[in-house]
Amino acid sequence: MGPITDDQLDHRVFQRVRDVDAVVLPPEVYGPEFRRAYESAEGVVWKLERAQHFHEPYEPSWEAMAAGDWDRSLLLIDDLRGSLTADYAGYAEFRRVRVVDAPLTPYMQWELHVLAARAEAGEQARVVPASAVRALERSGPLPELLVFESGLMYEVLYDGSGAHLGGRRVTDPDAVEPCLAAVVALYERGEDLGAYFRREVLPLPAPRQRPLRSA
Repeated sequence: MGPITDDQLDHRVFQRVRDVDAVVLPPEVYGPEFRRAYESAEGVVWKLERAQHFHEPYEPSWEAMAAGDWDRSLLLIDDLRGSLTADYAGYAEFRRVRVVDAPLTPYMQWELHVLAARAEAGEQARVVPASAVRALERSGPLPELLVFESGLMYEVLYDGSGAHLGGRRVTDPDAVEPCLAAVVALYERGEDLGAYFRREVLPLPAPRQRPLRSA
């Protein structure tokens, strides 16, 4: 995929997210609120995911990966497959745009295995190379977004280490509607995650990293 240029998408769409008034929600409020919104949503729920590393000590398979035990990490992902179906069955369709940089970070290699399992459970995900979105990042990396077709959007917040900090609830249509259109456009330009995973991720050896201590 070539670079996505300004005549296809406007980088100011994402700058507007940073500037718009929003309600800041701590993790203990954001999580249940998002879940209620997802469970009652109609149409499609869209996710844009940009960062190449997150800190997820609440995920046993992430902890195994961070500790350097790749085989155990993959086994734990396999153990999740049965329960993942419940995350999607009976709910709105969930479509994810995953921006991926090369070479893959250890986190991204792990997450793409998780996303492949989620795709089997019902999630619709596509991959967009980071090189294709550079023109959209003049004012900083693309935000982490969850966008509902009802006019609700969350910017998911993280600290510098990738630890989850909650989210910003955005309801201003001048911010939400252009972001929804932009995420849809990125999705339409993306590659099916399954095809990308089989070609670029599945053949890789275990990621090389020193064991990390979970915080």
